[in-house]
Amino acid sequence: MSEESGFDRFGLHPDVLDGLAAMGFKKPSPVQEQAIPLVLEGKDLIACAQTGTGKTAAFVLPLIDHLISHEKRHLSALILTPTRELALQIDQQIEGLSYYSPISSIPIYGGGDGALWDQQHKALRQGADLVVATPGRLWSFMATGNFNFDSLRYLVLDEADRMLDMGFLEDIMRIVARLPKDRQTLMFSATMPDRIRQLAGSILRDPAQVSIAVSRPADKIEQMAFKVMDPHKLQVLTALLAEFPFRSALIFCSSKDKVKQLHQTLRKAGVMNEAFHSDLDQSARETLMRAFKAGRLPVLVGTDVLSRGIDVDNIDLVINYDVPPDPEDYVHRIGRTGRAERNGRSMTMVNPMDLRRWKRIEELVGRSLPWTERPLCGWTESPANSAGSGENRGGRPHRKPGYRPNRTKK
Repeated sequence: MSEESGFDRFGLHPDVLDGLAAMGFKKPSPVQEQAIPLVLEGKDLIACAQTGTGKTAAFVLPLIDHLISHEKRHLSALILTPTRELALQIDQQIEGLSYYSPISSIPIYGGGDGALWDQQHKALRQGADLVVATPGRLWSFMATGNFNFDSLRYLVLDEADRMLDMGFLEDIMRIVARLPKDRQTLMFSATMPDRIRQLAGSILRDPAQVSIAVSRPADKIEQMAFKVMDPHKLQVLTALLAEFPFRSALIFCSSKDKVKQLHQTLRKAGVMNEAFHSDLDQSARETLMRAFKAGRLPVLVGTDVLSRGIDVDNIDLVINYDVPPDPEDYVHRIGRTGRAERNGRSMTMVNPMDLRRWKRIEELVGRSLPWTERPLCGWTESPANSAGSGENRGGRPHRKPGYRPNRTKK
């Protein structure tokens, strides 16, 4: 590695550098450039960085470097993350980066049967250097009183905003209350709303701050917007699904109640789909994701929890049934398509009340996003909806949504 562009500038342990070389890491990403030196200095840290910026390595590398020098490493570091999928991804990255070092890690997550519970419980009792856990499952173990984290030195909250969205705040605070106060705490969040800052203020000590600008959507994503009054959304949605060919599509709603309602309504309309939301247990989520990844499930309806917890490269279409309140969530949502150098398409339904939010989204992505002018189904301008339907021009005949979406066009 070169002194000018490699990771060796951080003074990392040779075993860590060997792990980086083996995994093909050559140049630090911006969040790694800023965060790694601060973590190595022992500072608490609050970092605003989205998925895909290399943030996992930004905290895993200095943690491994710290732990190598400790003689007693039993349950020394804890990483909390919102979903099983993320816990496994982080654990796999730890395994790769620590390949040449004596560091061990275990993932703790919900779902599965009693055998998985027993396996994880035994692993915790035997001990590991790094524990990567979902808050709900970890608290279930800690509540039994069979083990503790008295030797813990490092705590990481990854995807903190998603953990709060999924209702884990109470579990997080219970866990933190059982941890030593003399520790280094790192918090990573894709967005930084007030409640995240309040959480940071309650568990971090004089933290350093790192903020990485949200990446703009990939150029290969075709972004389309439609002015639609809420009563017309379902009609527009069914027409869009019929009009545009896709293999896999994600539909995002603003709340889990709306997700459940839209799931049932689409089912009745003949659209093969499933709902993905925080009320599902881990086993149900895994079943849905396997079916979606395998192409057996063409449409998945979810909240913003889905935009951070899904790792599928071949999604053709993302539809925002509701405009997200945070512009950064828009980027996360549509970033699920157009991955791995593939083309993608996103569509957003905007009602008159959403126009201010839409303007903020345009400011974030750095350009004006044109409205799609021609209607795609049989809704027309009228005094009742003209403010929301926008420029309803164009001469293409309307198509009725009489179709079978589960027969995906090729």
